[in-house]
Amino acid sequence: MRKSFLVAALFSLSLSPVAAAEQQQQHGGTPEEQKACAHDVQKYCRVVMNDSDLVVLNCLQQNRTKLTKACDKVLTDHGQ
Repeated sequence: MRKSFLVAALFSLSLSPVAAAEQQQQHGGTPEEQKACAHDVQKYCRVVMNDSDLVVLNCLQQNRTKLTKACDKVLTDHGQ
């Protein structure tokens, strides 16, 4: 699922390399895409970062005007 890369970005910051690799396999998105949105998710969506991918995506969309250009591009590239 394309939208799930957002949650993977969050978890990859706090997990061991092995756990992060397992998380990457469960969620889509390249490491570059995850990195592009990791800061925005932590900054604007921290309270929902453990919720479903769609909740995190919705949070990013609600904060769209505040997102970094890199994260905004990732969302645009994924049709969001």
